[in-house]
Amino acid sequence: MLILGFKEGHDGAIAAIEDGRLLFSLEAEKDSFPRYDRLTAEVLLVAAERLGRLPDALAVGGWVKGNHSVEPPSRTGYFGVGPGAVSDEAARFFGRDVRVFSSTHERSHIMSAFGLSPFPPGQPCYCLVWEGNIGSFYLIDEVGAVTHLRHVLADPGNKYAYLFALADPHFPANKGLLRLQDAGKQMALTGFAQQTAMTGDEQRLIDFILDQEEIILRLAKDEMTWTPFHNIGVDSQEYRNLAAKLSDAVFDRFYQYAKGALTEGYPLLISGGCALNCEWNRRWRECGLFPEVFVPPCPNDSGSALGTAIDAQLHYTGSAAVSWDVYAGDAFVEDAGFDPVAYDVRPLDYAEVAACLADGKVLGWAQGRCEMGPRALGNRSVLAAPFSPETTARLNRIKQREGYRPIAPICLEEDADRWFRGSIPDPYMLYFSQVVSEDLQAVTHVDGTARAQTVTAEQNPQMARLLTAFRENTGFSVLCNTSLNFSGRGFINRTSDLIKYGEEHGLDGYVVGDTFAVRREPAA
Repeated sequence: MLILGFKEGHDGAIAAIEDGRLLFSLEAEKDSFPRYDRLTAEVLLVAAERLGRLPDALAVGGWVKGNHSVEPPSRTGYFGVGPGAVSDEAARFFGRDVRVFSSTHERSHIMSAFGLSPFPPGQPCYCLVWEGNIGSFYLIDEVGAVTHLRHVLADPGNKYAYLFALADPHFPANKGLLRLQDAGKQMALTGFAQQTAMTGDEQRLIDFILDQEEIILRLAKDEMTWTPFHNIGVDSQEYRNLAAKLSDAVFDRFYQYAKGALTEGYPLLISGGCALNCEWNRRWRECGLFPEVFVPPCPNDSGSALGTAIDAQLHYTGSAAVSWDVYAGDAFVEDAGFDPVAYDVRPLDYAEVAACLADGKVLGWAQGRCEMGPRALGNRSVLAAPFSPETTARLNRIKQREGYRPIAPICLEEDADRWFRGSIPDPYMLYFSQVVSEDLQAVTHVDGTARAQTVTAEQNPQMARLLTAFRENTGFSVLCNTSLNFSGRGFINRTSDLIKYGEEHGLDGYVVGDTFAVRREPAA
């Protein structure tokens, strides 16, 4: 059975599953389109080209007729897991009889984690969905039936990000505004927090934010002038201390419920945009409440098209299990060549690339199909040696982002415990670990942590070969790995954009497939 899943709204995507195997998951933002883009004709055309035949079923994720969850529902809508959360009807698609399935956005998060999980068939599990609007636990039974257990906190993701907007003098006072990038910036800034006792002002604001049952985005900044943190600036130490305390308070709300109620010994699935918070994921993995914890590589809305397709598969076949690979995006498009006047172009030699990186060069790296989800996992990456703080600063300049943002490492899984301690292995870069080597300054955040991706030859043979060559050259099987993208855009996916990016931002060279191109030095 061939199922084609669609996600409307921000983070638009299309995913295809055939007979329990993921064929692709294509996101509208990829190929240098705007971050969080809505579903576009471009991604529809790419999906159509990839499919060999018309689908048997269309799986359309529930959404809203607008931008916010309070607006009128589209199809099955945003919320719900019980009766009414799923629909199935006959329709026609390009002259063919098909089924049109829909389930709620809430179920898309649950099913993306459930269908991609490594847990054996028939294994009951708990699921946590925490995202902008939803903050709930669920039980998934032996046949995949979902029971809502507890609504723990309204708007956890939006409440977390609200503090950044409140402190940022550049964020306007209007109601209803949301910057989807704020949560990630705040996660980085919590690393700068000092361990201080909770003040009265901090406690009042945290309690006020967490106790809001109305949509937090309805609360304009000009209604918050009573707190001294209003427009205090995200570069202030007071804000950063508070951000860490708010982070702890949000996690604790969910942890206390889980500790008291989730006592059956089942594994835990985590999904929703908050599952991109690596510190929270680390705490769940290390809290001792669950025998296993699984976070998919696309836990935010980028995985919702896939989650709805998995839900449709469960509905029609009784099984949610999907065989998959994280490199499920589109193939790199080689639509331009490297100018031999400007570049020395040669066949890929891993030892040569490793030596170039060890010499301080920064390279764009594009291999195979791009990653699904928001993390660069070694197929669309900017790579550099991991040793110098100056490299961190240079990469952030290349990326056109704030200097406080950390650079993530990528390393061989077999060596990971030489460099990092804590939540590893981590093939999808979803957990913080502690850096144990003082030499890895370019990938060590101010608090001593890193969001390390671990790689094996089975998962990514090209990257594993490069890391092995870099180890032979330097003794370290670690590189800086940050996403290959224009600021505010999804991953670069064609040579013409790659060259443009490199020329504008000062990359020293590129590896595309089996080609290594290095910028020629200007003539004396």
